[in-house]
Amino acid sequence: MNPISIHPSVDNGIAAEQPGFAGGVLQCLCDSDKVEVKVESQTQHNHACGCTKCWKPQGALFAVVAVAPRDKVSVVAHGEKLEIVDESATIQRHACRECGAHLFGRIENKDHAFYGLDFVHTELSPQTGWAAPGFAAFVSSLIEGGTPPSRMPAIREHLQKLGLAPYDSLSPTLMDALAIHAAKQKGTYREA
Repeated sequence: MNPISIHPSVDNGIAAEQPGFAGGVLQCLCDSDKVEVKVESQTQHNHACGCTKCWKPQGALFAVVAVAPRDKVSVVAHGEKLEIVDESATIQRHACRECGAHLFGRIENKDHAFYGLDFVHTELSPQTGWAAPGFAAFVSSLIEGGTPPSRMPAIREHLQKLGLAPYDSLSPTLMDALAIHAAKQKGTYREA
């Protein structure tokens, strides 16, 4: 076993997406009266995230986060246990106040490029078949969370071996989406 624990859902290999998978339920970690969030679609842009805001399982360096359309994400049980972790954050992360697990994050700013997408933690689902993580984002942020800089080359190498290209921001596709959104707002966007 590698001494670097990226995340329990990827440490022993990445499970492939199941064709035709159409969603499932996420559950908090409480023993009873679990918060349940229904996701009625396959997820997109699944990735390991090293930022200091995302919820990570005990001992993991990264969170594993994907997005789903906002209208496909709904709280179906024990929503009274949910609270927003940081109301000033761009992504309003909804966590169970008892066990601390983040179930989904929502962007309320309608002008944000990712408005309409909710961030979800599919490792909290008993169902299998979710989209596999495809990259690692905000890798350098691990240093802000207390990881010694001397460990970063080994962590990046391990991510590469897992098939998760490491980025110090988002993947090029998502960075392009942010830039396209900004260009459209400025009136500088041009189609080829």
